[in-house]
Amino acid sequence: MLPESLGSLAAMAGLLGLCVGSFLNVVIYRLPRMMEREWQIQCAELHGEEVSQTDSPLSLAQPRSHCPSCGHMISALENIPVLSYLFLKGRCSSCYQKISLRYPLVEIFTGLLSAYTAWHFGPTLQTVGALLLLWSLIALAAIDVDTQLLPDAITLPLLWLGLAFNTASTYADLSTAVIGAMAGYLSLWTVFWLFKLATGKEGMGYGDFKLLAALGAWLGWTMLPAIILLSSVVGAIVGITLIVVARHGRNIPIPFGPYLAAAGVIALFWGQELTRSYLGLIA
Repeated sequence: MLPESLGSLAAMAGLLGLCVGSFLNVVIYRLPRMMEREWQIQCAELHGEEVSQTDSPLSLAQPRSHCPSCGHMISALENIPVLSYLFLKGRCSSCYQKISLRYPLVEIFTGLLSAYTAWHFGPTLQTVGALLLLWSLIALAAIDVDTQLLPDAITLPLLWLGLAFNTASTYADLSTAVIGAMAGYLSLWTVFWLFKLATGKEGMGYGDFKLLAALGAWLGWTMLPAIILLSSVVGAIVGITLIVVARHGRNIPIPFGPYLAAAGVIALFWGQELTRSYLGLIA
């Protein structure tokens, strides 16, 4: 494909990514709250209590986006990715409460990553699948940072979607993808139980098993060693830095999902090269 056409494709993917990033901010903020409300309803039903219906409906579509401080409904002009944040100078137009910098950062990161994905894979099925994978990983990483949860509503469809794409051997052949899903889940499941038997504590959540299973379904079992190694190294570095520099308590859990997600992104783009380099060094 000509560089000019590839550049146009990347630009369009980048613009799409900015818009998707705006939607991901909604997912990151609302999905944990939707889950919490559902858990409260289930607990009330299990205890035979009457379920209150006074709360307003909460979904990814309802209610309209609004300022959490004053309830000001965000207009279309105030919801343009990045530009609206700059125009409003990072504050609500009604109450002037600060808007979190994370909103434009998620939009910018999603846009840049989407543009690079289109540039890297070109006009192929790989680009379509990679965009869906990367957008899901961004949402999962941010939710895990906020709540230490990796919602099944994202991880499980992501796993099945990876297998679906690999029926056409988009990233790996189907047998490699199926083994990757099983091995991804069972590897962390085994570590979880060995750690729990040895210490009596839970070292990670079940969402981490499902996320690694999803990455195995997308990239195949051959990428799992690289993903586990990369996520462990990055997680160890960040964890030690938080303990030493930020005085993060040793007993305060650190979410592992963002490191798995980051390792999955690296493996998606450069996993084959890293694996060949690693095997070359061993040889």
